[in-house]
Amino acid sequence: MSAEEMDVEELLRKAEKPAREALKLHPFYKGKMETALKCTVRGIEDFAIWYTPGVAAPCRDIHEHPEKIYQHTNKGNTIAVVSDGTRVLGLGDIGPKAGMPVMEGKALLFKYLGGVDAVPIMLDTKDPDRFVDAVMLIQHTFGGINLEDISQPKCFQILDELRERAEIPVWHDDQQGTATVTLAGLMNALKIVGKEKDQIRIAFIGTGASNVAISRLIFSWGVDPKRCIMVDSRGILGTHREDIEQQKEAYTEKWHLCRVTNQEGRKGGIAEAMQGVDVVIALSTPGPGIIKPEWVSSMNGDGILFACANPIPEIWPWLAKEAGARIVSTGRSDFPNQVNNSLGFPGIFRGTLDVRAATITDEMCFAAAEALATQIGDDLHEEQILPTMDDWEVFPREAAAVGMKAQEQGVARLEKSYDELFERATSIIKRSRDLTEIMKREGFIKPPPQD
Repeated sequence: MSAEEMDVEELLRKAEKPAREALKLHPFYKGKMETALKCTVRGIEDFAIWYTPGVAAPCRDIHEHPEKIYQHTNKGNTIAVVSDGTRVLGLGDIGPKAGMPVMEGKALLFKYLGGVDAVPIMLDTKDPDRFVDAVMLIQHTFGGINLEDISQPKCFQILDELRERAEIPVWHDDQQGTATVTLAGLMNALKIVGKEKDQIRIAFIGTGASNVAISRLIFSWGVDPKRCIMVDSRGILGTHREDIEQQKEAYTEKWHLCRVTNQEGRKGGIAEAMQGVDVVIALSTPGPGIIKPEWVSSMNGDGILFACANPIPEIWPWLAKEAGARIVSTGRSDFPNQVNNSLGFPGIFRGTLDVRAATITDEMCFAAAEALATQIGDDLHEEQILPTMDDWEVFPREAAAVGMKAQEQGVARLEKSYDELFERATSIIKRSRDLTEIMKREGFIKPPPQD
């Protein structure tokens, strides 16, 4: 066996390790989250303060002044991660039970990276109207709603209706969160290769909720949609796609993209879409082998490839590099250049909650993307286009940028300076990380078993 073949085998073993570890550690810990007290209990007499009869006083205060719920309870730092399990992590429609580990994992990232208390809620319905009704019924418990892993086209309907009806911010992380981080990665990748956003051609591989939202944000940023190509499971989008036109009432977003992209009228599949483009943004079917090396070779020079399907990218990064791509990113933390929404949503929701914003706008996402992109500073290079999750200061910077933009747009209920927002976010996130370290040190979180 050659040294090159041994290197590839080692890379494959590394790529498969997280799945092996997950099957071992999930049952060891029996989940990833638990509730914990944040108030003092000096003795049993304190129960009269935290519960009856003392609790009646804050209840009456909230009844008379509803906004005081944010003073008397943890609502202002608690969100719900809500899903029906119909579009889970590239696994598809695996249902609410099988989707639960993902939502618990999301809650873990919210807490550790953003200091946000998140509760996973799996809804046993595929009916978008019942989904909306369920969220509306629980909204007074939470400061915000994070929608997750919902199939299209209903994910667009659910988000739009809840953003219109709910009194707290609602966002779909697979749409807005992924779009924000992908935009930040694209900003920095273009800096490296020296290309201008209004001159590039992009092929979007996959037209699920993530890539639809990514394209919308990238087009709003200044990339020309006419120069871009989008591909779904049946081929390149365009006005020639009668199958989509016939279902345009259900697939409104996709039919819109048929009309605004692909000005040259290109037809075919992924291979044809990638010819002569500068950037490929793939969030499609888990690989490997979905994107072939020869298709990467057909891109323009200094090509940028985001192969972000989970859990396995559409093409292994080393194969894409060998085929000529200059910058290659995936959604995984075990490869260089992770482009994953985990770099965005903790800080974005932190800033949203800290100014009690009524919604999360595209402009707030732009602000977060800029903060994320600039955080890397002089460390920017081809193998490091974004900070990693270890660079935890990026999250308070995102939070402060989002909070300031929310105030500028008039959707914030609280006024705070940038320094106030940055210091608050830093304090809350540091507390969460420190608590985890203390619990590990004191044995409340057991060390994982040794192999």
